[in-house]
Amino acid sequence: MADGEQAPDPRGARDPAGFVERLQALKDWSGLTYRELAARAEAVGDVLPRSTVANMLARPSVPREELLRAFVRACGAGPEALEVWLAVREELASRGNHGGTDGGRALSWPGAAGVGEAGDASGRGDGGGAGPGAFRWQRLVVPVPAVLTLVVAVLTVVAFLRGDGEPAHRTPDAAGATAPSAGPVHVRAVHSGLCLNERRGQESGQVYQVPCARAVVPRYSLVPLDGGLWTLRSDHPDFGAGCAGIPAGTARQDGAPLVDQECGRRGPSEAFRIEPVTGPHEGYRVRSAHSGLCLEVRDGSSEPWADVVQRVCDDTGAGQVFSFDRRPAA
Repeated sequence: MADGEQAPDPRGARDPAGFVERLQALKDWSGLTYRELAARAEAVGDVLPRSTVANMLARPSVPREELLRAFVRACGAGPEALEVWLAVREELASRGNHGGTDGGRALSWPGAAGVGEAGDASGRGDGGGAGPGAFRWQRLVVPVPAVLTLVVAVLTVVAFLRGDGEPAHRTPDAAGATAPSAGPVHVRAVHSGLCLNERRGQESGQVYQVPCARAVVPRYSLVPLDGGLWTLRSDHPDFGAGCAGIPAGTARQDGAPLVDQECGRRGPSEAFRIEPVTGPHEGYRVRSAHSGLCLEVRDGSSEPWADVVQRVCDDTGAGQVFSFDRRPAA
């Protein structure tokens, strides 16, 4: 963890997925690997298998209390910070559906600032009625008619931007695309707003698209090669370092899958050209330097867990346009 840098604060999480994003930020802040977290937990009598932690960070749901407790302690957060994490978890869990959003309400306390500051974790406000470790929840109260008016206005704008019949999770192209550069990235399909990822526990390494908040298995990085080519490196919590590519036996086949495996197993099928696309979906297509075919979310699907394959390049193909969004190093 960086000297003087404050640990991430879970307060303000609007739903379980946001809570998990903050857990990932806590791991990043700790600077520890899955193996190191497991060792630190074991040293104090906790059980924290690295596969369990990776699974927790890949699911948009509230983790079990004992798992959260062990994880936060292993990351190096103090006792007061741990109480904050547990309190936020309890509030989210009490909403009934661990995967629900409860309307996107943020969780906060009066005067909430950094975790671990004197008074913040105690929940004391003016008058100081609460004792150590107690919390008082503060929620914004808005008249119901005003809320309904705002919702209708927002839905109208969204429907106009998205068009009738578009999936609710789709991210408009207006969100923009980020050019490729060396370092950690989320590879986002522009048409769907979803990011490339594997299915946990599947040894084939097949790549799919999933909500970007869950795209943590593996974590991707772009690495430049000679001749303007790129390779997409993968860091898997179970299998370690690897590279994305097309299997050798189907390297030139239209419809062959994109998979993550050990680097070097597919030779030139692990090298790609990344080319700008100007319309109708602006972004970048990823062309295999070996076959000349382009990566595509199969049939331009906007559904989570649609697989990624190589197909004949098509400038109008929605599923062939990607963005390389920056992400913090794991």
